[in-house]
Amino acid sequence: MKNLVFKRSNVFFSSCLLVVLHIPFVFAKARPVAGLLLKPASPHIEIVDPIVLKEKKMDSVVTILYDSLRLNSVGLAKEVFAYAYQGFANLAEEGKLNNRRILSIVDFSKSSCKKRLYVIDFQRMKILFNTYVAHGLNSGEAFATRFSNSMESNQSSLGFYETADTYIGKNGYSLRLEGLEKGFNDNAYDREIVMHGADYVNEQLIRSRGYIGRSLGCPAVPTKLHKPIIDKIKNGSCLFIFSPNQNYLTRSSILKQVSAPLLAYN
Repeated sequence: MKNLVFKRSNVFFSSCLLVVLHIPFVFAKARPVAGLLLKPASPHIEIVDPIVLKEKKMDSVVTILYDSLRLNSVGLAKEVFAYAYQGFANLAEEGKLNNRRILSIVDFSKSSCKKRLYVIDFQRMKILFNTYVAHGLNSGEAFATRFSNSMESNQSSLGFYETADTYIGKNGYSLRLEGLEKGFNDNAYDREIVMHGADYVNEQLIRSRGYIGRSLGCPAVPTKLHKPIIDKIKNGSCLFIFSPNQNYLTRSSILKQVSAPLLAYN
């Protein structure tokens, strides 16, 4: 009987610990460094601070989150998620994100005929959206292979962004983006690189020509989803636009902080 109680206790405490690990940055107002301390799931377990889990421990956190969210089932590679999550953690630790609950990932290693935008809610441990997203006209046709931070390049820009405010413009309801990486996307605001809805992001074009339409550099999304997506990620969440582009992967100041075991594309 004692052994049975002991086993049940172990299962209970292990489950509580996993729940806490799965909720990064939430309820974090106890310290100024990225709002880190989490309320314990039980008075019997210690408060866990996921941001301080670096190197090998970060590998474990990435694996737990990746498997729990079943990101493999929606086609997001673990290596891409590892880049996104640790960059997200680093930015949160530096106090550069107002919303540490939401992480959005655009995976430009995939063709635009694939659903390559992922919006993840770590508080609810749920994939909120997985849909199509456009790349820039001069970045390529089906695949985005060329990237620029220059004005009027009509190309997409890689790297980490913080979402800003919304407005009504020529593309309707839109979301401004602040590029956080000098030399890669820090001209995004001045270039008017925003998230907006677009009629050319649709499956009919995929069926007729094999890829969706392209933007002037903006991560445009389907019109039927643009408002709920924008409303969910606006005002200070993290957006990561990824490509296995060696210039970016080797020179990004944010990714330089990522632990070596996670750098599968290098």
